[in-house]
Amino acid sequence: MHADAAHSDAALAGLSGAILHDEIVPARAPWLHRVNKGQTLRIVDLEGNQAVDFLMYAAGDDAERYSAQDTITAQANIFLRTGTVLLSNEGRAMMTITGTNVDYHDTIGGACSCESNTLRYGHHTKAQHACVDNFLDANVRVGRGKRDMVSNINFFMNVPVEPDGALGIVDGISAPGLTVDLRAEMDVDVVVSNCPQINNPCNGFNPTPVRMIVAG
Repeated sequence: MHADAAHSDAALAGLSGAILHDEIVPARAPWLHRVNKGQTLRIVDLEGNQAVDFLMYAAGDDAERYSAQDTITAQANIFLRTGTVLLSNEGRAMMTITGTNVDYHDTIGGACSCESNTLRYGHHTKAQHACVDNFLDANVRVGRGKRDMVSNINFFMNVPVEPDGALGIVDGISAPGLTVDLRAEMDVDVVVSNCPQINNPCNGFNPTPVRMIVAG
């Protein structure tokens, strides 16, 4: 579904400006799109409990990209909530979370890969599709490679941290139709892996589609 075919529905409620892009990203698939300064990207968890792995790069300058370290340090918190400013490796604001009806989003769970699947779940998982594959698939279209990969955000993913520092990937805290809105503070290329993981509960062991809407 694209902007010219979009119809008024609950997923569009509260978005200001014209709907510029409206697309369903299939389960397990990558997505690449430019979001210009002032525009809002809304990510909709259509069926609930679906992790959305997320990277972004300054448009026209691949050397400047999302920095988990700068973002976590600036807000003194590992979780992302409404009001969080997502910073680049140059300390500049890239996007701001202007609204979300999920309690928090993850910054430390990382992206699944064939290597990590093998280590965690056994050699029989090595051939399974993974988020790193999706990131590489999307990035190669615009000339970026593996060395351009950095620590990513996991929207809708639940990675609680215990008092002793232990963490794990557990059942998600999202539900069908829940959203996160991000306002671009500069022109950015957004790269998404609609997570294909089936060996832990981050996707409820059943990856599902998500909806990406750009308005402005």
